[in-house]
Amino acid sequence: MTDFFIRNILPVGIGALAGYGYYKFIGCASGACPITSNPVISTIYGAGMGYLVAHLWK
Repeated sequence: MTDFFIRNILPVGIGALAGYGYYKFIGCASGACPITSNPVISTIYGAGMGYLVAHLWK
């Protein structure tokens, strides 16, 4: 159970926080950026990137 948590859930959570942080602190001033202009899309994108990066090393 802990291995599953460390390899799957934790990186997704960290990625989601990083995605939201990117939206909040860097973002897109003009609103024309498709990923960073919306907090939901930015958070989902960050979670997906966290999952993918965590599974680079098996």
